[in-house]
Amino acid sequence: MSKLAVQDKFLDLSDYGRTFGRIFALQLKNTRFTPIHVTLLFGISGSFAIYCILYQHYVWAAFFIILKSIIDAADGELARLKKTPSYSGRYLDSIFDIFLNFGFLMAICYVSNTTFWFTFLAFFALQLQGTLYNYYYVILRTKSVGGDATSKVFEYKTPKALPGESQKLVNVLFTLYTIVYGSFDKIIHFLDKDAYKVKTFPNWFMTLLSGYGLGFQLLIIAVMLPMGWIENIVPFFIVYTVFIFVLIGIRKKFIS
Repeated sequence: MSKLAVQDKFLDLSDYGRTFGRIFALQLKNTRFTPIHVTLLFGISGSFAIYCILYQHYVWAAFFIILKSIIDAADGELARLKKTPSYSGRYLDSIFDIFLNFGFLMAICYVSNTTFWFTFLAFFALQLQGTLYNYYYVILRTKSVGGDATSKVFEYKTPKALPGESQKLVNVLFTLYTIVYGSFDKIIHFLDKDAYKVKTFPNWFMTLLSGYGLGFQLLIIAVMLPMGWIENIVPFFIVYTVFIFVLIGIRKKFIS
């Protein structure tokens, strides 16, 4: 089930796990498994990847990182198949992502010659990149096919729980979400305040932007690890951040 109208679909470099994720979700459609269970499963896969990095089993680390991306695509697919969208699942998914990203980079720091603060800078850069992608993508989604029920352009107010979920859990997860993502959202909103006024984004621009999607970021790590380029991962993501300003510049100059 697509999040976008036909005319808004683009080649998403970060969404390579979608097909397999959809197949996995279809197998769970008529079972007791919920999207939350799938989210927990991708958290387990990501944790295995961290373990493998720490013990320098880089091929297996790459396998579990890619598996995590596939399973990550499945929870949303399952929610749409079962028609059970939830803010709890939406926030839990994002919270797991940021903690796993931190774990991936800190594990890389531990087994490489990279310093903690340099690695933390790379983590900040990684999250800022992903926030730009999510910012533009959510704007596109909310203006396509009547809008998206659980993703908001501006996450400033605790949402009302949807049927089948606890308002208390939504409150807790929203608070945690704003703590870990709030600063990144504010930075990107500051850099491009008027992006939400855009009627739509061209497909070529979204494909270019998808290089900052989490799936593609993790694919880069998954390729670099077994190639023996672990020392280059942290510097790469720091330098890669420069294209944030290029993409925002393109948006402001050519897309209105």
